[in-house]
Amino acid sequence: MKQNNQLIIIDPQYDFHNVPENHQAISVNKDNGSISRIAPALPVDGSWQDALNLAAFIEKAGNQLNSITVTLDSHQQYDISHPLFWRDANGKQPAPFTQIKHEDVLNGVMKPIDSKQVQYALDYTKALEDAGRYPLIIWPPHCLIGTPGHNVVQPVCSALLDWENRYIARVNYMTKGHNPYTEHYGAFAAEVPYAADPTTKLSRPMIERFEQADLIFLTGQALSHCVAATVRQLADNFGNENIKKLVLLRDTTSPVTGFEKNGEDFIEEMKARGMRVVNTTDVIVTHNGLSIA
Repeated sequence: MKQNNQLIIIDPQYDFHNVPENHQAISVNKDNGSISRIAPALPVDGSWQDALNLAAFIEKAGNQLNSITVTLDSHQQYDISHPLFWRDANGKQPAPFTQIKHEDVLNGVMKPIDSKQVQYALDYTKALEDAGRYPLIIWPPHCLIGTPGHNVVQPVCSALLDWENRYIARVNYMTKGHNPYTEHYGAFAAEVPYAADPTTKLSRPMIERFEQADLIFLTGQALSHCVAATVRQLADNFGNENIKKLVLLRDTTSPVTGFEKNGEDFIEEMKARGMRVVNTTDVIVTHNGLSIA
């Protein structure tokens, strides 16, 4: 029987890549028509090379990939993890990379700009702490719907379009992060599910889609956050016997600066649970499928 191989690419978007200036998107000034480069909002060190490695892998292994799933972080400016949502005690927006803890909201150090959301903010930050998750982090506005930052970064985008054309297939795109009241690192559930929005709750049908795979290759940005959260959600709801199907392509993913240890801790944790960690050059293409050197 032919091998069933799946590829999951987590948030391979422009805003997460350290795109060289000569490859950056451009913006046209509406008043004078001048052109300027658009710098990625939250570039991960090493991610451009990751994208090149991933594109080469898709080219090499494409005829043995039964499906490719791509998640897309999808935000608007008003979002619980963006500055616009919050004000400090002086009425100013918090700087990017500020961490907001439950006690900060409790003591009025930080509060939502919408006073009706104060109790929710208290409950939300408490839920994060109780679950042992990352504290709420304020990120630079990123992956805003309709902007170049939301697009799949060019090397990966080109490889995906080529794969669709060559094999008469369709990439399965999944959006996440569109609910402004919760963070959504993992592809299968938000950090704190929002009661009125079923898309923030654990999606077992999405997880079950991968149960019949022989190998599930994992990649994307960033290793320390969205990749780690997605893989853990998959492993925690997949059954221990299925974790051995997971293969992280290490040379296609990098951690957020300052969170390198989180990325390495995640790798060691998942290796102990049975996930394999390889480079794209370790994957061998045969007539019967894919194997690991």
